[in-house]
Amino acid sequence: MTDDRDPEATLEQWQAEMRAEHEDAIENPDPDADHRIEGVAQVNYRLYYDYDPDEGLQRARTVEVDELTDPELRSCSCGVRGMTPEEALAHVEAAHSQS
Repeated sequence: MTDDRDPEATLEQWQAEMRAEHEDAIENPDPDADHRIEGVAQVNYRLYYDYDPDEGLQRARTVEVDELTDPELRSCSCGVRGMTPEEALAHVEAAHSQS
C-alpha cells in the first residue's frame, strides 16, 4: 500500500486550516473565558565582574543596554497565542463586545 499524498500539498492544507482556526479564535473569543493580553519582552544587560582571589568572579554592576519595547507577538490568557498587536486588540475588543 502506497501513500500517494503530496507532502507539500498536505503541509499547505494544514497551514491553511491552522490559520483559519487562529483567525476564528481571534474574531470569536470564548465568552466564558478570561481575556487578558500578555506578552514577553526581553531587555539585555551588560554585566561587569570583579575578581576576588578568595571568591572568584563577583558581579560588580549591570548596565541596561536596550530599552524596554512592546513584544511583536502577544497572547491571551484564554489560550490564543501568537497574535500581532492588531490581532490582540481585535480579540480583546471582540471579547468585550460579547459581554
